Amino acid sequence: MHIEVLKSKIHRVTVTQADLDYIGSVTIDEDLMDAANLIENEKVDVFNYNNGERLSTYVIKGERGSGVICLNGPASLKISVGHQIIIVSYASMDFEEAKKHNPTVVFPDSRTNKLR
Repeated sequence: MHIEVLKSKIHRVTVTQADLDYIGSVTIDEDLMDAANLIENEKVDVFNYNNGERLSTYVIKGERGSGVICLNGPASLKISVGHQIIIVSYASMDFEEAKKHNPTVVFPDSRTNKLR
């Protein structure tokens, strides 16, 4: 049996940009991607700490060290600049393997989106 478990989490970063006219996705500073063990095009869920909105999208690599968190396309209508969000990804694995799995969780500075 396989189950889905938390793989990666970026806890409470601040949205710096929103771009309705982009195709879709969330742009994340490459430093944060590396720290959270996320890769470009990986599916993620985004939870809005300000209004409870939840959505699924995929990751686009943002400029390293920029602190960028940009919601693109329709997501920009649900999550605004200045909102704090949580970004998570999941992995499917064998039940016994999942019992031993430790997700990667990062807690950046929510004012700068930089790693502490």
